[in-house]
Amino acid sequence: MNETETIFPTSAPTAAETTSPQAPPFDLDDPALYLNRELSWLEFNHRVLEEARDPRNPLLERVKFVAITASNLDEFYTKRVGWLKRMLAADPRAQTADGRTIGEQMELVIDRCVAMRRDIDQTWKECLAARLAEHGIRIVRYQELEPGARERLTAYFEQAIFPVLTPLVVDPAHPFPFISTGSLSLALNIRHPASGQDRFARVKVPGNRPRFVDAGDNRFVLIEDLIAAHVTMLFPGMEVTEAHALRVIRSAEVGSPGEEADDLLELIESALRRRRLAEAVCLEITGVLFQNRLGLLLEELQLSDRDVYQSEGPLGLHDLFQLASLPFPELCDPPFTPAVPTVFQGTGDAASFFATLRERDILVHHPYESFDSTVVRFIEEAAEDPAVLAIKQTMYRTSPDSPILEALIEAAGRGKQVAVLVELTARFDEANNIEWARKLESAGVHVAYGLPEMKIHSKICLVVREEVGGVNMYAHVGTGNYNSSTARLYTDLGLFTSDPHICTDLIRIFNFLTGYSDVVETDELLAAPANLRSGLTSRVEREIENARAGRPARIVFKMNALEDLEFTRLLYRASQAGVKVDLIIRGICRLRPGIAGLSENVRVVSVIGRFLEHSRLYYFENNGEPEYFIGSADVMKRNLDERIEVLAPVRAPEHRRQLDELVEGMLADRRQGWQLIDSTWQRDPSVTEPGTHAILLARAPFA
Repeated sequence: MNETETIFPTSAPTAAETTSPQAPPFDLDDPALYLNRELSWLEFNHRVLEEARDPRNPLLERVKFVAITASNLDEFYTKRVGWLKRMLAADPRAQTADGRTIGEQMELVIDRCVAMRRDIDQTWKECLAARLAEHGIRIVRYQELEPGARERLTAYFEQAIFPVLTPLVVDPAHPFPFISTGSLSLALNIRHPASGQDRFARVKVPGNRPRFVDAGDNRFVLIEDLIAAHVTMLFPGMEVTEAHALRVIRSAEVGSPGEEADDLLELIESALRRRRLAEAVCLEITGVLFQNRLGLLLEELQLSDRDVYQSEGPLGLHDLFQLASLPFPELCDPPFTPAVPTVFQGTGDAASFFATLRERDILVHHPYESFDSTVVRFIEEAAEDPAVLAIKQTMYRTSPDSPILEALIEAAGRGKQVAVLVELTARFDEANNIEWARKLESAGVHVAYGLPEMKIHSKICLVVREEVGGVNMYAHVGTGNYNSSTARLYTDLGLFTSDPHICTDLIRIFNFLTGYSDVVETDELLAAPANLRSGLTSRVEREIENARAGRPARIVFKMNALEDLEFTRLLYRASQAGVKVDLIIRGICRLRPGIAGLSENVRVVSVIGRFLEHSRLYYFENNGEPEYFIGSADVMKRNLDERIEVLAPVRAPEHRRQLDELVEGMLADRRQGWQLIDSTWQRDPSVTEPGTHAILLARAPFA
């Protein structure tokens, strides 16, 4: 067996090959057995950045991956660094699951974040910008342009940018200006030519103008460079002796965990207002400020030198999405057109559509299969169908122009009973969800917000229809949001069914969310916080018993994160018992695979590619009678105990075969796959040619 086969085995070892009769004992409470949550998250972002560095990918796709990495890192700062700072202030001696104090973890996290920022800057400046220039796409300084181009950009500045700008100087009459999170600004030193007196000033770069200003001939000038070249227009008669770009990242953690309000909508709106004023966690600047200016910024932002990142390149590289969308087909992935499953290719007759669902379940896989032609159509036809009596649905994240919510508004206008569970606390989507909640309420939709302490993360929809034989119900349970935009970018699974047991369970869940009860009981669905943890745990315990009895035992989980410590211990126990455990994890993983006597039966892979792997799938061998579940939950404490989550069984033999193909394709993916070996992510070095990863090659419409 060669080295690459050792790193990327085609299958995990069997229990007989790996289980030692004298395996050394392990203390499953030993912190050394668990990977750090924050560092594991950053390792995922490193894998995304590797896609930007990978020459097998088309050039503009690589630019896109730099933008994704930069955006992800900003989100990490707002969520996790902000949280760490609050924990550090509250109890610096508290320990994380891997045995580090909060202070030690903060040091490691900041070091890794700074290194990642350097890697992002280097990847853009030394690799991608140079490669773009080879294809005639160049980022240039304003001063480098010929006179005619400068005149055109000056005219654009005077007409479209200058009127938007507001110079803010700091002096006894003008306090230090508030700098909102993520916004780009110019930090300026303004000198009076007669007195020589200096003043600090800030000019916010407008976020509603293109970051890369078209200078003609596929040349682009950064908007902050264009503003800096004309900044004296904002300070007539003054001298501008310094100009630096800066950004401030603020925490997304606001409010108090136990905060209550009579009106959840008012509570979230208040939190949004306070988030704007949340504490700063990072200051990014270009170049080196005079020490007194840097000291002023740090004092006003209540930061230390440790929180400063100095860059020689442009800040806010998430704006590279603009360049990634340039019309250069030869530098992009080939256009991808989602398939429309055969069952959805009819004439649009709602009766025949629902009749098909009465006969069999339908499983779809987005974006390989069209979200608009399946999920959106399901809800639109329900809204238009005179036989439909009611529609009930959850909404976690959606687009500002959601066709689904427009259909629900239409349904309410047609006299149907429509109930929508809006999750107001979906991070960074709160404002959009509040706006939609008000639109829905004004249209006569019954809107509920769930529980203040428990997010509604499940993706479920129920349609109630009056038919010749009586009232029937139809359901959709998905792994991804009801969002047409992200459904084109993320892989997700969805199950359409008329199974009366599943539909009845959904009725109970919706009644629990809109009514008043301490618990929800389900028969077929695994629902958090009621029975999701116990349902998954009992099935793992069953695999452990089967392995000990010499029966076939295997677990396959495909998810975004394995964070829950209790469940990680359970998977260690499963491996020790001889259960074959395959984990396909996009992001965070606490477990260390490949440790003799502990986790040698565990294989952990991660697939990073053109589409974000967002679907969740849970498989249990069950002694030759496999069980499959799909749904919204990851193996995280918040998903198992602190959110409304739903996993639905997939029972049709053809659907199980399709899920098997999906899983095995990802486990065998040498093109986009990574494997976790103990605590290090490794990639198969033998695959050097461009190509499409295995799951795309094997992909065919499900339905």
